[in-house]
Amino acid sequence: MARHKDETLESILDLNANNVWNVSEVEIAQLWDKEKKEESFPPYEEKLLNIIRLAYEVVHFDNGNEREAAKYTGGEWTTFPRSDIKKGIVAIRRRTISKLNDLSYENIRHITAATLLELIDRNFGGGWDSIPLYMKDIIESGFEISTTTLPASRLHNPGGTLEKKVADGFEVLEVAKGSWVEAIFAKKKAPATKLRFLSDVDYDEDGNRVRRTSDDEDEDLPDTDDEEEEEEDEDVEPTEDDTFYSSFAAEAVVKDEEDDDTAGLSVLE
Repeated sequence: MARHKDETLESILDLNANNVWNVSEVEIAQLWDKEKKEESFPPYEEKLLNIIRLAYEVVHFDNGNEREAAKYTGGEWTTFPRSDIKKGIVAIRRRTISKLNDLSYENIRHITAATLLELIDRNFGGGWDSIPLYMKDIIESGFEISTTTLPASRLHNPGGTLEKKVADGFEVLEVAKGSWVEAIFAKKKAPATKLRFLSDVDYDEDGNRVRRTSDDEDEDLPDTDDEEEEEEDEDVEPTEDDTFYSSFAAEAVVKDEEDDDTAGLSVLE
């Protein structure tokens, strides 16, 4: 499978479980040989070999044993040495997917829908129901699958399910079942988008809570509890005023000076 130009590996240390399927044996050998000269490389070898094993068969052999070396040189295997020559030579060969049991959660996304249906067709011709549940789970992790069983005379009717599915990008496998036909439709799922969790609440430099907007911009929002407290504080008079007014009875009436003077004159008279 060809890689996009910007997916070219610059170092064997960039190898991972996703891109190992798109790197050729020769590229791996060249990148490995280049990196093994670095003193910091040996601790990474075992991890890299485990990644390579996802897409390749990996064996070690003694290059001093001519008979053993002959099995892996000059043929379908590609070889490269370990940093410690005492650990032998590494030989790798791409894993072949020739039957359903060769599928795994790692490689299912690296085959085409046509290849998948070919593997299903080789499975004794039993159709979708003949596939074990664990294998269906692997297949459906990488492909959209649907089936329909119709009389052979109706399957290819214009505007029918088959025509609509093909128009929607599905590959189809037809499995004959007497006078009926099971149609198995498969389409590769789009790569899942990796979501990055962002809390909608954060704090600014002063320790005040702020809430994130949908555009990942911080927007200061007052805390609900603080806002309620502020409103309550506005309704409550200062403590001194409470004490002052509480000394009067509720029915007390304040007389003006004019009333007081009148009352005094009436007494003198």
